[in-house]
Amino acid sequence: MTSKIQNNEERTILICQGTGCISSNSPKIYEALVSGLNKHNLTDAIGVKFTGCHGFCQRGPIVIVEPEGIFYSEVRAKDAIEIIESHIMRNKPVERLFYHDPQTNLPVPYYKDIDFYKHQQRIVVLRNCGHIDPEDIDDYLKAGGYKALRKVLFEMKPEEVIEEVKNSGLMGRGGAGFLTGVKWGFCRAAKDQPKYIICNGDEGDPGAFMDRSTLEADPHSVFEGMIIAGYAIGASEGYIYVRAEYPLAVKRFRIAIRQAEERGFLGSNIIGSSYSLKIDIKEGAGAFVCGEETALITSIEGKRGQPRPRPPFPAQVGVWGKPTVINNVKTLASVPVIITHGAKWFASICTENSTGTSVFALTGNISNRGLVEVPMGTSLRKIIYEIGGGIPNGRKFKAVQTGGPSGGCLPASLVDLPIDFKTLAAAGSIMGSGGLIVMDEDTCMVDTAHYFLSFTKEESCGKCTPCRIGTRKILEILTRIKSGEGTEKDLERLEDLAATIKGASLCGLGQGAPNPVLTTLRYFRDEYEEHIRNKKCPALVCKALITFKIDPDKCIGCGLCKENCPSETIRGEIKGLHVIDPDKCMRCGICYQICPAKKNAVYKISGIQQSSLSVAVDAQTILQEK
Repeated sequence: MTSKIQNNEERTILICQGTGCISSNSPKIYEALVSGLNKHNLTDAIGVKFTGCHGFCQRGPIVIVEPEGIFYSEVRAKDAIEIIESHIMRNKPVERLFYHDPQTNLPVPYYKDIDFYKHQQRIVVLRNCGHIDPEDIDDYLKAGGYKALRKVLFEMKPEEVIEEVKNSGLMGRGGAGFLTGVKWGFCRAAKDQPKYIICNGDEGDPGAFMDRSTLEADPHSVFEGMIIAGYAIGASEGYIYVRAEYPLAVKRFRIAIRQAEERGFLGSNIIGSSYSLKIDIKEGAGAFVCGEETALITSIEGKRGQPRPRPPFPAQVGVWGKPTVINNVKTLASVPVIITHGAKWFASICTENSTGTSVFALTGNISNRGLVEVPMGTSLRKIIYEIGGGIPNGRKFKAVQTGGPSGGCLPASLVDLPIDFKTLAAAGSIMGSGGLIVMDEDTCMVDTAHYFLSFTKEESCGKCTPCRIGTRKILEILTRIKSGEGTEKDLERLEDLAATIKGASLCGLGQGAPNPVLTTLRYFRDEYEEHIRNKKCPALVCKALITFKIDPDKCIGCGLCKENCPSETIRGEIKGLHVIDPDKCMRCGICYQICPAKKNAVYKISGIQQSSLSVAVDAQTILQEK
């Protein structure tokens, strides 16, 4: 393959420096590229810059050569010289670094042709991510940054801004889905002063990294949205609340604040207008409950992060008892686009129930994992199969968890469900902040519900009894079922407890905690019944309901299983047959993992086996019988 670009002065090499790529040493790639260009006297002709997250973290570190859009994946520092000497100097891209399609295994050289990107519409929240340097305000300005703010401050009244956001239909992207313009209107109408605008960056869902990546890759878009929101509601102060576990996001926010203040986009009389706004960063300690807005407020005030009863709502009585608007990272990043392109444009990207786009962290048993932005109403099928590349290793799609720990597990039969706030709620799940975990046929849904309840139980702040006690009681029942000790009555208890917790908990953490249980009972009740009635785990996941055995026809007598068994459960001699005593087996699975036999002599079956007295446990006896 030969590159079409002949003039090196047109070229720029982009190196991803989001958290995922940095963890794979992308800074060393940057250094190696700069060093290589210096060596060949090309620094004046070739631009090299780092960017934030491209979204395809699974394939990082990522290097893109523009303007041709050649996409290199899983790059190492040692590859930098080859990229320079082959691609840059001889116009021959390095084909071994191309992304390979998971279905065809064919190389795909161009960014725009990779299915993961081709089927997205990265036009709102992720519009700049992976394309600009997040630590350079000039890059943001070249991409149209702060134009919306100028328009708002010099051409629109606060009430007109609120009306524009209302007309766009923008709903909160943090999980609740409340109309953003309506919330702003409530706060604008509040009489008390001062007023506050808060960006909620306390993302805590397992497997979710949408907000973190946006904060790292395009901090100025969030600032611009905050300033516009502050102007609309009449706020004089603001806070960005981000968990301390996001050090890169915090670092880039601090840089962005300094740059915005130096250029006059933040502080007193912003860009010559009469509006002033001060913004500070507050680092959270990582409590999941602080994603709930009233718990976040108490944390900002220096108290333990616990929710407050509502009403009054924060728009009337918020931080320090003053009117406050709290918006999610993705919500605020959407605002400049709405102002620039207009409410009608944003509303045209829609279903009947929701407008604009939604960002998901696509993870789990899926070929292409990463950040995805699609129009509201996009089907699960399109996300999983066209963008995600389907289920790897020929496995079958079984379920998908949407909305994080407070969301629900939807079955494969709903794969054509359009994703928006209303349809997900009808199916028993939620949009949440955007987590999307794909599960294949080897997933146990009882175990999945147990995992999410373990998380919410640990993260419960303990303030209200339904959540504090209820999540623990549900977890106890799920543990019994996983251990083969459940009863038919337990299913009724689960449903009764779930209804009580949903209806009586103080905040969204408790109200949403039962959703994984309720949806798995709704769509996968047969798995619960199999665990209870037959003491079997069909997916072979729940350890108490699995028995490991050795096939005498496949065992090669290598002794590795016996040598590595921590409980000395396996009997047999070298070059002879081996057997596992089910009474002593601790079901760690080490024997299953290390067996070198071509078709795995060690296998597992579902169900609790009888005592070893009823099975042959002496390898020599079996050998003699054989």
